[in-house]
Amino acid sequence: MRVSLARALVTGPKLLLLDEPFAALDEITRRTLADDVLKLWAQSRPAIVFVTHSVEEAAYMSARVLVLTRGPGRIAGEIRIAGTLPRAPSFRTTPDFRQAVETISACLAQGVEVGA
Repeated sequence: MRVSLARALVTGPKLLLLDEPFAALDEITRRTLADDVLKLWAQSRPAIVFVTHSVEEAAYMSARVLVLTRGPGRIAGEIRIAGTLPRAPSFRTTPDFRQAVETISACLAQGVEVGA
């Protein structure tokens, strides 16, 4: 995964599309790579579209989260996450993180109802 990220970033893209890049990884590796991605982002600051089904991953890695409904995918809500990027790993233990996870989860539940 690190090599794939490096390969994608070597050309200095303005936009980076990451579709479930950590899906097949264990939790420890996911967290390590999330920190790696944020560090790499801080160096060149490309726009990143990061697709994930992990609410906590979205809350940790994003300044802005869009929650989509089921097909056809429509935006069910937009959540702005407090704090600056890149985040310290300790962010996962803060009230801002817990609030972001709860807000995203509530929006997701609403989006599922809307898309049903």
